[in-house]
Amino acid sequence: MTVFWIVTTAQALLCAGALVLALLRGRRATGPAEAYDLEVYRDQLKEIEADAARGKIPAEEAERLRVEISRRLLAADAKLQARGERAEQPRALGFALAAVIALVVVGGAFGLYARIGAAGYGDVPLKARLARAEEALKSRPSQATMEARIPPQAAPDATPQYLALVERLREAVKARPDDIQGHVLLTRSEAALGNFSAAYNAQAQVIRLKGDAATAKDFTDLADMMILAAGGYVSPEAQAVLEQALSRDPDNGVARYYGGLMMAQVGRPDVGFRMWNKLLRESSAQDPWVQPISDQIEDLAFMAGVQNFQMPQLAGATPRGPSAADIDAARDMTPEERQEMIRGMVSQLSSRLAEEGGPVEDWARLISSLGVIGETERAGAIYTEARTVFAQSPEALELLKGAAQRAGVAD
Repeated sequence: MTVFWIVTTAQALLCAGALVLALLRGRRATGPAEAYDLEVYRDQLKEIEADAARGKIPAEEAERLRVEISRRLLAADAKLQARGERAEQPRALGFALAAVIALVVVGGAFGLYARIGAAGYGDVPLKARLARAEEALKSRPSQATMEARIPPQAAPDATPQYLALVERLREAVKARPDDIQGHVLLTRSEAALGNFSAAYNAQAQVIRLKGDAATAKDFTDLADMMILAAGGYVSPEAQAVLEQALSRDPDNGVARYYGGLMMAQVGRPDVGFRMWNKLLRESSAQDPWVQPISDQIEDLAFMAGVQNFQMPQLAGATPRGPSAADIDAARDMTPEERQEMIRGMVSQLSSRLAEEGGPVEDWARLISSLGVIGETERAGAIYTEARTVFAQSPEALELLKGAAQRAGVAD
């Protein structure tokens, strides 16, 4: 670390020193401004002589121009003699600018590094990261290794009678190892008790007995219990089971969910995000993998370098607030009933956005609805908050502005 700071400090000082030296010793490439003016006036005199000789200008006009330019030439020469041949930089200004440059280069460099740098860490170029992720995928721990690392879990509450029944079931399955129904019941019972290792072993027997008739769901159930037994880790063995499920059903949502999770675990959040984002947009709100994806995909998007990710509106989702149709339907009610209905829906939407967040369309709907029921002050506060949430999205800000204008809280 000491060597790192010495080297970087020296580099920063050398860079600042080069800039300061160029500033303090700098001079115009063309010399002083007056010397340049002299060259221009001499060239103009030559042009006048040439034009007069060719008859382009009358002799009287040529004489008048010679006198005027000669006067300017003498004035420029007098200024040049007064200040000397060398055009010096103003020393006070030069030193002030030099101090500013040194402060910006040295102080700015270390300030920026203190904010985004990581001293002691080597470079991690894309090629190296991809190679590291590939190696992590190939050499990650086995199912048994990860299960051995999981600390003992507290047994769920179960009555002595239920435990006795499960024990009897274990003995029965052991006595009749080819009884599919017995293994199915044992799988469920062991999973209910949190014995996921025993549960997936029983499920493996179910698949063995079914043979070619085993479905994608049979394999995803097996993978699910293997992953639970490993504390949420997708092992190589679980990956192989998921591939079996996908070979039977390429659109299987559970297998695709765990595939994205696996990629995130091995250092490929970009691949994991793409898998989850595609799956999420093809799913309905009731699908079992939607909630775990929704809970994690924003963090995964951040790790993948995706900015301004917006959760999609899923088919079958519970309406997140009063729509225009809802408000139109309330026209047949009495004013008191209509206001009460709208207030209830607005309250639900407001609570949901405060607790869970939501897409910009929901925020715009809330602002518009608050304007409908006359709560303009609250609409203005929500508008201010929403602009902060979606500050990086011009499209979202435009949508919010339109809603605020309809609510009467924006110009």
